[in-house]
Amino acid sequence: MMRSPLGSDAQAIAFEARHSPEGLLARYANGRVKHFWARQVLTAIGAGSLALLDTVQLGLITCALALVGEGVDCAILRQVPRWLKRGMPFDWISRITTVTAGFQAMTISACILLTLLAQSEHHVSFFAIAFLVGATFNAGVVITYHPPAGKTRVGIYAATGLIYMALDIAMEGGLVAHHGFEMMAVLLMANNVRAFLTMVIGAQRYHVQSNRELIKGAQALEKSNQELLEAQREARQLALVARHANDSVIMSDKHGKIIWINEAFQKVTGFGWHEAVGQEAGALLNGPETDAETIQAIQSAVREGRPVRTHILNYTKDGRRIWVDINLVPICDEDGQTDVVVAVERDITAAKMHAIELAGAKAKAEEAARAKAAFLATMSHEIRTPMNGIIGMSDLLSESALGPQQREYVSAIHTSAESLLRIINDILDYSKLDAGKMTMVEEPFSLARCIRMSADLLRGSARDKGLFLDICHDMALPDIIMGDEGRVRQVLLNLLGNAVKFTAAGGITLRVMAERKGTTYAVRISVTDTGIGVPPDRAARIFEQFEQADVATTRKFGGTGLGLAISRQLAQRMNGNLVLMPGDKPGATFVFTFAASAQPAERPTELRAPAVTQVLDLTGITILLAEDNRTNSLLIARYLADAEITLWFATNGREAVELVREHKPDVVLMDVSMPELDGITATIQIRETQGWQPHIIALTANAFDSDRDDCIAAGMNDFLPKPVRKADLLAALARSPRVHKPLGSSPTHRVSGEGQAKEAPNWTSQPASGTTSGRSTRSSGL
Repeated sequence: MMRSPLGSDAQAIAFEARHSPEGLLARYANGRVKHFWARQVLTAIGAGSLALLDTVQLGLITCALALVGEGVDCAILRQVPRWLKRGMPFDWISRITTVTAGFQAMTISACILLTLLAQSEHHVSFFAIAFLVGATFNAGVVITYHPPAGKTRVGIYAATGLIYMALDIAMEGGLVAHHGFEMMAVLLMANNVRAFLTMVIGAQRYHVQSNRELIKGAQALEKSNQELLEAQREARQLALVARHANDSVIMSDKHGKIIWINEAFQKVTGFGWHEAVGQEAGALLNGPETDAETIQAIQSAVREGRPVRTHILNYTKDGRRIWVDINLVPICDEDGQTDVVVAVERDITAAKMHAIELAGAKAKAEEAARAKAAFLATMSHEIRTPMNGIIGMSDLLSESALGPQQREYVSAIHTSAESLLRIINDILDYSKLDAGKMTMVEEPFSLARCIRMSADLLRGSARDKGLFLDICHDMALPDIIMGDEGRVRQVLLNLLGNAVKFTAAGGITLRVMAERKGTTYAVRISVTDTGIGVPPDRAARIFEQFEQADVATTRKFGGTGLGLAISRQLAQRMNGNLVLMPGDKPGATFVFTFAASAQPAERPTELRAPAVTQVLDLTGITILLAEDNRTNSLLIARYLADAEITLWFATNGREAVELVREHKPDVVLMDVSMPELDGITATIQIRETQGWQPHIIALTANAFDSDRDDCIAAGMNDFLPKPVRKADLLAALARSPRVHKPLGSSPTHRVSGEGQAKEAPNWTSQPASGTTSGRSTRSSGL
């Protein structure tokens, strides 16, 4: 049976959830409640037998006792799923259900001991012992699901057998002949019970372990296949980029002999494949006027295994001189020796020869800068899509029943993913600034609260390193100022985060002052640490993109080198600046200044309150999820797993349009980037249709303001950037006019996909009694 990608991961999650202590307890409770009447067959047989063989009163008494015990136990067990969902302590639930199990076992034991009162001439000891063995077998069947309850029942039944024999002997006035046979019968039955329990427990453990090993094997196989496919895809993409690049690309061995060239090289130089491959690049391209020092510099860089970029004069096949900008990168082997040299060359002859074409070259450079920004934004989109799955699934996994070691692993995954997301956001912010698309807002906020909240976020990290973090101000701060609170906090978090990162002892002091000048405030915030500081020769460069104090700093502390560059540009956008103050003391002092307008007297203060996550009732609504990434679809399905909804899946925009027309969903979660038909075009087609119009929410990793505007212009009602968090998704659904009621009773989740079963993986956890039919996947939550 073929499974969708990452199907075994979902299967492993569902398997571990079912076999976790909470899952086993829930299954135990459901099973006991479900088979209540089946167990009463044994009760009816016992009570009826006593009524026929002895008295009706004795039969009724034993039947009533058994039903009382079963009724109390099942009444408590019916509450277990609700308690687990509400987050009640597991140990408390286990103890309560163990007590009710013991009470139920004692009522059965009381029924068995009452047979001693039988007035029949025939001994009923064998009947009582057989009944006791049957009850023990019944307790042993579920002992692996709730060990405390099972062991309590078995212990009570064992004690009952001993009490029964002792009372029987006492009532007979001593041992008589039939007692020996009864004792032998008890021993034989006890041995059978022991063998049965051993077999049940061993078989269950073997079954669970075997299934777990099978799932682990499937996960390993899927991961290996995915990594292999990814490596092959990346290799094909790199080969296509190099082959069709506009710049000349040359690959040479460590001796300088050419081993590969692209088509652009052949067009620029005139040398064909067979004429160039096997020749030394210098001998083929250099000429009498080529600068010897430049040649020497390139050869030295190759020998030392370091990259070099320079301009050099080359000659084409027909003897024409061309100036090229060469970017040469040696690739080293495992021993650190140069193995392959990759050179990317660009013809800059016109820029060297003509002043007019110099302006054209400048335009090309600006175009290249815009292309870089577009590339960074595109890469941010491509990385955010899988990051959505990583962060979301780690959030969901952290909410499940995990051991300490597994929780540590999940925490490490989540922390690493958040760190990567911060790097992606830095790159995206820089590309926005570089492309001139960064917008600043003007809204009222409390400067003191902004500073305090920023410091509180880093206070825990400082405390873990034994550092102090103090906030000082020499004058009273204004209550409310006008500006972009989010960008002010972003700069503060970057400065405080760097201070904590690069400080090993001592601490950090944040000092703030705000001086009023007419209708504006000049705000000055300094962050001083006692860390490693910045060497004077590097002080000017740390505000450049991708720069840190030195390479060793990058290796030791990590980071992209974009934080200070972004922070300075943000400060300048706020009519201020960010500078490093010179000084002889250890550590560093950064000064962040910006201008903020005073709060107008006639304007009421409106501070943004923290968002409150509401619990929604999605009962009865239909949601269509249009998403081509299976991991992201799985994540959204998990987010909505507790809602009583009908959830449809579409893997491209064309399917989404068809399903909207056919099933009329209330809400559409529309991914913007999909094959065949993208989300923007699909939305336009839906809005042009005369008929049902759903509430459409955009899901996209494109986080520019222009992307949001494009979505709204196409007819979408809301916008959710990736990674999508559960709280953000629920908040967006709450804004839909079809969702308005508070959460009521426990929900049921239905996932439908008629005609879509081959597209949508089975992401729902099936209960023990669940069934799947047709091409739809449906499940009921516990």
